[in-house]
Amino acid sequence: MTETDLHGPANAKTIGFTPFLYNSDRAFFNVRAGIPIIDALSQSSDLLSLAKSFAEDAAFNRDTDRHAWAAHYLTVMGKALVDDVIQALIPRPARTKTESEAEMPESL
Repeated sequence: MTETDLHGPANAKTIGFTPFLYNSDRAFFNVRAGIPIIDALSQSSDLLSLAKSFAEDAAFNRDTDRHAWAAHYLTVMGKALVDDVIQALIPRPARTKTESEAEMPESL
């Protein structure tokens, strides 16, 4: 296997960076790191499909808002998975030395 094969999109995994469902400014949940992106995208598709169904139900059922809230939470979770996959696939810029690090001798 080449290095490209080892680090390519087919072997990419979630980075576990993306938070979702907040209370004030603190997230209740984060996407877990290390999930293969194909699995994360598949789960996201399932969540968003269910959200679509609940949103349709909410449009027709005016007696309760439970379908709308279910759709909301499923959409938030599906979006977080997709956002985390995007972060895993976008190459991160190489870290450069800060000004203070640049002044340090290399022998440290």
